[in-house]
Amino acid sequence: MSDEPHPERGSPMVRNILLALAGIYIVASAVFMIKAFNRIDDLEKKQSDKQEELMKRLNESNSQNRASIDAVAQKLGMTRQDLTRRAAALQREEKAMETRVAAGEEHARQQFGAVSGAVNGVKSDVGKVKDDVTATRSDLEVTKARLEHAIGDLNKESELIATTHDELEILKHKGDRNYYEFTLIKGKETTHVATVGLQLSKVDPRKSLFTLYVLADDKKIEKKDKTINEPLQFYSGRDHNLFEVVINTVEKNKVTGYLAAPKSVTTGLQAQKQ
Repeated sequence: MSDEPHPERGSPMVRNILLALAGIYIVASAVFMIKAFNRIDDLEKKQSDKQEELMKRLNESNSQNRASIDAVAQKLGMTRQDLTRRAAALQREEKAMETRVAAGEEHARQQFGAVSGAVNGVKSDVGKVKDDVTATRSDLEVTKARLEHAIGDLNKESELIATTHDELEILKHKGDRNYYEFTLIKGKETTHVATVGLQLSKVDPRKSLFTLYVLADDKKIEKKDKTINEPLQFYSGRDHNLFEVVINTVEKNKVTGYLAAPKSVTTGLQAQKQ
C-alpha cells in the first residue's frame, strides 16, 4: 500500500480553513464599518454642535447689534426702522457722492488738459511776440542806420534827416525837435504847418527839383530849385529859432515832406498830418 494521502481526505480541512478566514474577514469588516460609522456620527455631532454654537453666537451678536441699534435709535429719537432707513439713505448718498467726486475728478482732468493746452498756446504766442519784437528791433536798428546826415542850405553843419515816414518816426522818438508831415500841391493856397506857411511854386519830377516859398514873420522866403532830402533852413520867431523843411518825394504838381521845429516853439496852428 502507498503512503501518499488521498486528495479527497484534505478537502474538508481546506474548506474549513477558508471558511474560518472568511468569517474572520467578515467580522473584521463589520468591526471596521461599525467604528467608521461611529466616527462619522461623532464628526456629525461635533459639526452640529459647532453649528449650534455658531448660530448661538450669531444670534447673540444679532441681539447685541439690535440692542445697540435700539439704543442709538432711542438716543436719536428714532425707531429701529427709521434708523435702518436712514442708514440706507446715507449709504445711497455716499455712493452718489463717490459718483459725483469721480465725475468731478474727470472734469478737473479735462479742465486741466484744456488749461494746459491754453498755456501752451500762450507760450507759443509769447514766443511769436518775442520773435516779432526781435524782428522789429532789427528793423529799427536798420532804419536808424539809414538815417542820413545832410548839410542845410543856410549853415554848413551836418543835420540828421529822414527820407521815409518810418525814419521820421525814429526822429520823433529822439525828442530833439517837433516834426510835422505835410503835402503841398502846386497852385494851391498857402499850407500852414506849425507856425509857418508853405506854398509850392514849381515842380520838375524828372530832375526831382522843386521851388517853394516859406512864409514866416511876415516875410516870404524863396527856396528855388531844391532837391529831395535837402534840408531847407530858415530862422523864425522872436528868439530867431532855426526851422528845417525836408521834401522826401517829388511828383507831378505835388511834393511831400516834413517840417522840423524847435521844441521851444509854441505851436500856433494845428499841424497837418498824413
